[in-house]
Amino acid sequence: MALLITRRGEVAYVIIGDDKHILIPDLGRYRVAAGRLKGLRCVHTHLNGELLSEEDLTDMVLLGLDLMVCLQVGEKGIPGAISYAHILPKNRQGPGWHIVRIADIGQLNIDFQELIKSLEDEVTRTKESHRFEKKERALLIGVTTGPSWKAIESLNELQDLAVSNNLDVVDMVTQHLKRPNPRFLIGKGKLSELVLRCLQTGSTLLIFDNELSPIQVKSLTDYTELKIIDRSQLILDIFAGRAITREGKIQVELAQLKYLLPRLTTKNTAMSRLTGGIGGRGPGETKLEINRRRARERITRLNRELKEIKQQREHRRRLRNERRLPVISIVGYTNAGKSTLLNSLTHSHVNVKDRLFETLDPSSRRLRFPREREVIITDTVGFIRDLPGDLMEAFAATFEELQDANLLLHVVDASAPRMEEQIKAVEGILEKLGLNKIPCLLLLNKIDCLDPDRAAVLSKKMGVIAISAINPHTFSVLLNQIERLIWPRFSSPSISIERRPSPQP
Repeated sequence: MALLITRRGEVAYVIIGDDKHILIPDLGRYRVAAGRLKGLRCVHTHLNGELLSEEDLTDMVLLGLDLMVCLQVGEKGIPGAISYAHILPKNRQGPGWHIVRIADIGQLNIDFQELIKSLEDEVTRTKESHRFEKKERALLIGVTTGPSWKAIESLNELQDLAVSNNLDVVDMVTQHLKRPNPRFLIGKGKLSELVLRCLQTGSTLLIFDNELSPIQVKSLTDYTELKIIDRSQLILDIFAGRAITREGKIQVELAQLKYLLPRLTTKNTAMSRLTGGIGGRGPGETKLEINRRRARERITRLNRELKEIKQQREHRRRLRNERRLPVISIVGYTNAGKSTLLNSLTHSHVNVKDRLFETLDPSSRRLRFPREREVIITDTVGFIRDLPGDLMEAFAATFEELQDANLLLHVVDASAPRMEEQIKAVEGILEKLGLNKIPCLLLLNKIDCLDPDRAAVLSKKMGVIAISAINPHTFSVLLNQIERLIWPRFSSPSISIERRPSPQP
C-alpha cells in the first residue's frame, strides 16, 4: 500500500495495490509552477525485501514528487529497513537522484521539510539564473528505428529551426528503438531522464523531431507537466512569427488550425499549456481552446478569404501574360540565399537575415536584360525536409505562382553540411507540385564560404553554375544561361505562355 502525503502532513491519497505494484492516480490538481516539485511525498511498502526500484525512481521524476519512500515490511507486518530518494537539482556525477537506506525505521532522523526547502531553493536559483536571458530553454528529442546518423542529422536541422525561433537549446537526445512507444513515443525511463534534465537546467519545453499524435501529446504533457511540441508545430510557430502580409497570416493561421483541430477534441492540459510562448503564437490563446465546431467555422472563413486572394492572383497573372513577360522563380531550401540573390540581380531591398524561413511572402521584381528586354523574377518561401502537409495545403495559392514560371532557379547552399539531402528534398517537393517539367538551373550559392579549389571541383562534378549571391561579378554565366533558355522559346510566335493546372500538394 502507499500514502501520498502533503507537506502539511495531510494524507492526500491512500492507495492499495498487489504484492508488486501500486497505481498512482492522476495528480493534476496538485500541479504547481514549472520547475517546482509537486508538494507530495509517496510512502509505500515493499513486501519482499526489495530496495527502491527503477519504476519507483521513474515515477518520482515524472510526477515531480518531493520524495519516494520505501518501507520494507515482513510477513507479520513488522517494519524493516527504510529507503528514500530525492532528485538532485544539478546533475553531478551520477543518475540525477540521491538514495539513502537506513537499516531500522527507528534510526530515521531527517528533517524532511528542511531537505525539500533546500532542494527547491536550489531549483529556483537555477531558474532565476536564466530569467534574464529572454529565451525559452528547450531539449530536442529524436526517436529512430533506423540508422542513428540520420536521426542526428535531422536533430541538427531541428536545432537550426529552434535557434532560428530564438530558443536556447540545452541538449539534443536521440533514442534508437525497435518499435516506438505508442503512448510516449520514447521509453518511460528515457522520459524520466529528460524531465530531470529539464528541472536541473530550467528548461520548460520538449521538442520532438518526430510527428506526435494527439494521444502522445496529451500523455507526454500529463506525465511531464512541460510544454510538448513536435517538428511540425515548431515550423508553424516560426511561420506565425514571420508572417507580415494579410495573406501570409491567413495561410499560417489556416495551417495551425488544421494541425490543432484533431487536438481540440477535449480541453486538456496539453492545449492550455500552449497559450503563450513557443508553439502558442498565431491564432492566439482563445483559438487554441475553441471547440471543434468553432474551429471548422474559422477554417471555412479563412478558405473563403484565400479563394478571393487566389482570384486576385489569377487576375494579375492574366495581365502579366498579356504583356508577354517571361517569369523566373527562385526556389530552394530555406536559408539558401534566395532573397539575397533577388536583391543582387534586381538592386532591390527585400529583407534578408541569416536564419531559416526569413521569407514567407513572395516578392516579384523586374530584371532588365540588354536590347530592352525584361523578365519578372520572383522570390518564394523556402522549402524544408518533411514540410508539414497542412502548411503545403495552406500555401497552395503561393505555390501557384510557380506554375507560371518559364524557368526555375534552384539555389543551393554550397556550404551546407547536408547539401545533397537538401537538393533531393527540394526536387521531391517540386515533383509533388508538378513543377519538375519546367526548365531548371541548379545554382551553387555561397561559394565565397568555400575554398576556391573546392568550389571549382564541386561545380564541375555536379555540372552546375557556381555563384555568390553577394557578389554580382559571379553572375555572368548565370545571366547568359537565362538568356539562352528564355528568349529563344519565349520570342517564338508558335510558343505562348502555357496555363498549368493548380498544384495538388
